[in-house]
Amino acid sequence: MWFKNIRAYRLSSPFDLSPEQLAEQLETHSFTPCAKSQALSFGWVAPLGDESEALVHAANGRFLLCLKREEKLLPSTVVREQLEEKVAVVESEQGRKVYRKERLTMKDEIVQDCLPRAFSRSSRIYAYLDTRAKWFFVDAASAGRAEELLNLLRECIGSFPVLLPQVKDAPSACMTSWLVHQNLPDDFALGEECELRELGEEGGVVRCKGVDLLSEEVEVHLNAGKQVARLSLSWEERVSLVLAEDLCLRRLKFSEELMKENDEIPEADNAARLDADFALMSEAVTGLQERILALFGGEAE
Repeated sequence: MWFKNIRAYRLSSPFDLSPEQLAEQLETHSFTPCAKSQALSFGWVAPLGDESEALVHAANGRFLLCLKREEKLLPSTVVREQLEEKVAVVESEQGRKVYRKERLTMKDEIVQDCLPRAFSRSSRIYAYLDTRAKWFFVDAASAGRAEELLNLLRECIGSFPVLLPQVKDAPSACMTSWLVHQNLPDDFALGEECELRELGEEGGVVRCKGVDLLSEEVEVHLNAGKQVARLSLSWEERVSLVLAEDLCLRRLKFSEELMKENDEIPEADNAARLDADFALMSEAVTGLQERILALFGGEAE
């Protein structure tokens, strides 16, 4: 339930569906396991787990969703070896060259033949909609995974206009200034990790881990013109994270004090615990997102 990454999207218009209406529309793409010859399947499942059937969990104007993915694991080396064997047989028996188009057809045939025997791997991607603050948060480090969830949501409800947030001040320049001038905002503390990049597409990259980010070692790279692309931080001793120049929040870790606030709920009441954890987590994430934008001058018009 506790998100590990945050990709935030700003709603460009009010969200008018109720939790019940949204759940009804998500039903059209509820999850079904992969068929024998299907490489990938994804769809909506109950975010509170098997104990609940609701595809949308609502609390304080926030709607929690969960996308389940199942994909067949078919190693490329297996396909490649079988393809080369098949090509060799054809070329040997028929005395001719097998060209690209025919190789692709053979490859597709091999994949379809192997899929029913392949192992499956499943994963879940959580997201929540904050209807009051007009944010949509996806727990995904990859932009591709987040877009996959967004695209399916749009397919279910017809339209879901969101935009990546834009800020007035360049995040990379601001984070670089924090290190150069040692003037980090008071409610944040530095971690021990950063990524520095030279300007330009061909610029070099330096990754620092487990070091004092205000040390001379890091200062040398900054004085040479490198800019901060990622920076590890902690906020109000509640959340630690790696902040990227694209405003993606990675490797979130919530403080033990925050996560223990619901310890009085019996472990046997799993749904109630998940509900309470979601309330704590979503409050912290929405607050953190608003604070992150303020660090960079607020949202650009």
